[in-house]
Amino acid sequence: MSDNRNKVTKYRRPVNLNIGMLIFAAIFVYIVICVFTYLRTDHIVGYSVQEGSLTSNSIYRGIALRTEEIVPSSNAGYVNYFAREGERVAVGNLVYTIDETGRLSDYINTSESGENSLSDADLSELKSEIAGFVSRFDRKQFTDVYNFKYSVEGTVLKLANYNILENVNALNDAANTALINYCYAAKSGIITYSVDGYEDLSLRDMTAEYFDQKDYEKKHLVNNELLASGDPAYKLSTDENWSIVIQVEDEATAEQLVEEEYVEVRFLKNQYTSWGHVESYTNEAGDVFVELEFTNSMVTFCTDRFIDIELLLEEEKGLKIPNSSIVEKEFFIVPKEYVTKGGNSGNSGVLLETYDEEGNASTEFVETPIYDETDTEYYLDDNVLHAGNYIIKPESTQKHAVSKTGSLIGVYNINKGYADFKQVSILYQNEEYAIVKSNTAYGLNVYDHIVLDATMVNDNDFIYE
Repeated sequence: MSDNRNKVTKYRRPVNLNIGMLIFAAIFVYIVICVFTYLRTDHIVGYSVQEGSLTSNSIYRGIALRTEEIVPSSNAGYVNYFAREGERVAVGNLVYTIDETGRLSDYINTSESGENSLSDADLSELKSEIAGFVSRFDRKQFTDVYNFKYSVEGTVLKLANYNILENVNALNDAANTALINYCYAAKSGIITYSVDGYEDLSLRDMTAEYFDQKDYEKKHLVNNELLASGDPAYKLSTDENWSIVIQVEDEATAEQLVEEEYVEVRFLKNQYTSWGHVESYTNEAGDVFVELEFTNSMVTFCTDRFIDIELLLEEEKGLKIPNSSIVEKEFFIVPKEYVTKGGNSGNSGVLLETYDEEGNASTEFVETPIYDETDTEYYLDDNVLHAGNYIIKPESTQKHAVSKTGSLIGVYNINKGYADFKQVSILYQNEEYAIVKSNTAYGLNVYDHIVLDATMVNDNDFIYE
């Protein structure tokens, strides 16, 4: 018998392609392509327009200018103050004494004057001083700590000095001579015990260097300090009218404030508000300064040279949109009499002059949306018309060459699924948002959807969020 009977051949099953497998494969390939395309495509993010407001408030650190007079010491010796800083002294009030021998200083340090208690007014003064320091403390300006220390020490010592004032006469009597000289105020005013070289400054003297606190030096006039004759003893602010000078970014900001004439100011030290009259000055270096003049509250800030303030300007209300959605676009400008309505939809358009292959002229109605208008002209889309086109005045043979252009500020509205430019009128703008007019003829309405980043789309692009 043949050996072929023992030979086994493996049977291969034929590939069974049915319609279900083909459909599944096609769907799988489609999904892969869609995922790949999605990952490679820049995604358009929409933004829902809402009503809102932006307050054009600005915070500045200003320099306080007052009518200040430095009063020199009439004698040499150790000074002891009896008038409280920040209070008004009248002509003839005792301000300080000059101890020529130092005996009064020894008495203050060694005498047992019993328990000293502070009145409610004294405690209120100290609390106000501490609270003011805490509210404006800046770690970068640590020298303020030393100023605060000297201020508190001076306040406490002046309060304590009232308890030993009655013993001054006894010391003079014991020495049979006037070793301790009484110094009285020759003028009335608000008294302070510090000098800094800014006393005679005015708006016209201002430079940017005056605002650099790194170089600012304030000399405190403290109790028991040895004074030479003619040294500064104290300082008087003799006029309730005073001002704060701030440095602003540019002349446009200064002009805006000057136009207001009076601006409401919030003092960050105590949150009080007051209205200041506005003046501006630009020095030779191009630095722009604004002076806010006040007729009250000088005594509250009489010890402060640098004051943090907030300008409470008018709050603008309207539609709030992000700055990233704003774009500038060019348009053709044509006279209003050349725009008409026509077509099946009855929309606005122009009668465009066209030519066939043989050069014969004819007129065609072309729909052109209107994006803005003036009293005599319309802004029309430059995607429809082209420079050099002629349009015909309705019911006339007059022609107008399309050439004049102008730009509009606006956003891309995507309510209909494609990028449609809408003109906006900006009322106020900061670094992130803008407030625009609502319910304008060619602008936005509340709840409209716009493109968040206008640089990602072009006119009439279909939007896939």
